[in-house]
Amino acid sequence: MLALIGAECFCAYVQPPLGRVRLYCRLDQTTTLAFRMQIRFPQFKARFTARFITRFPLFLAALGCTFSLTAFAADCPQFSPGGQTPIVVNAKMRASTQQLCYSDFAVLHSGITHGPLWSAEHLTPEHIDDARDNTRTNRFFVDKKLPPGESATLSDYKQSGFDRGHMSPAGDRWDKKGMAESFSLANVVPQNPSNNRRIWARIEQAVRRLVEQSGDVYVVTGPLFSGRQLQTIGESRVLVPTQLYKVVYLPQRKLAFAVVVDNTPTNQYTVKTVHELEAMSGLQFPGIPDSLKDQRIGGLKGV
Repeated sequence: MLALIGAECFCAYVQPPLGRVRLYCRLDQTTTLAFRMQIRFPQFKARFTARFITRFPLFLAALGCTFSLTAFAADCPQFSPGGQTPIVVNAKMRASTQQLCYSDFAVLHSGITHGPLWSAEHLTPEHIDDARDNTRTNRFFVDKKLPPGESATLSDYKQSGFDRGHMSPAGDRWDKKGMAESFSLANVVPQNPSNNRRIWARIEQAVRRLVEQSGDVYVVTGPLFSGRQLQTIGESRVLVPTQLYKVVYLPQRKLAFAVVVDNTPTNQYTVKTVHELEAMSGLQFPGIPDSLKDQRIGGLKGV
């Protein structure tokens, strides 16, 4: 769910007997989220839609229906800075999404791509130390919390030529439950095998070293889909990412950056600013201060 804690919201109208309600919630100076809800009585069945607009209807304040929206807070805010999970601003990407909360990471799953759009984790040096002694389960599974037909299946990956690439890595999991959960297909994407086992593994290890050196670190990992002709695998037609990204935020060092890797057998990666990654991905990372979103590091040590 969207992280909208504290957003200023106004009712546009309430129309009986169907119970139509339109709400506008101002996220910042330029972005507003418009909600439309239709409630049917007496069954109390609700239909709910949302869209982003760029102009806020100021006249709504006079309608006397003003409040701070708290009901749409993230289900598992502990994995994002300030409890503010990434926001999907691309309308097509927002369709058929569901947030899944696991014991030590969170995922926004897409029923269109049949995989995660982002996977968020909050790591500490203690987590990394404990993860060294944690044994991989290697038991991939379909998360039953997802609606039928939205998840990838185990058979989709068989003989596909792609690895089941973790977004929140198994190597970061510090207890048995988190390790087992990391093998949910909601946390993996079709990844080039050479990429997954070489350049991507080195990037994951470099992030772990940063955690050990810098204290707590917030990491968001996910796929990018560029172009109109995207490859798919399996009967579910799981979309194959063209690129993969990581956004890394080190609050104690006041440092934030992103890395992007082509989903090919490459040995190269590109450092991006958070603002650049936001433009590429159709996501926003509200928990990272804007003042840090234009930082660019030289590279990751050991990659």
